[in-house]
Amino acid sequence: MEQLLTYKGKPLVRCGNILYYGDMSDKYVVQLTIQDSETIKDIKCAKKVLVQLLSTDTSLDIQKRVAKKSEKGGLYEAMDIADIWLHRALNDK
Repeated sequence: MEQLLTYKGKPLVRCGNILYYGDMSDKYVVQLTIQDSETIKDIKCAKKVLVQLLSTDTSLDIQKRVAKKSEKGGLYEAMDIADIWLHRALNDK
């Protein structure tokens, strides 16, 4: 079985410039879209990231699946808010 990359115990999957944080079997996941990046010493770093808390209910229209969204100035800030949002959304029952 292939080992998934995790962050704070939740799966983190990348597909191009989009990262998905969370388990798709949960009620919510976070989609992080890298909108702009810069190269620093031969390393490509995210400069502008769109963070969206999404419902995993596929019966909803995509616009209605977006529970929250924000734009952050780097991947560290984006992952920080993504973890907070996901934790709160999954613990509010």
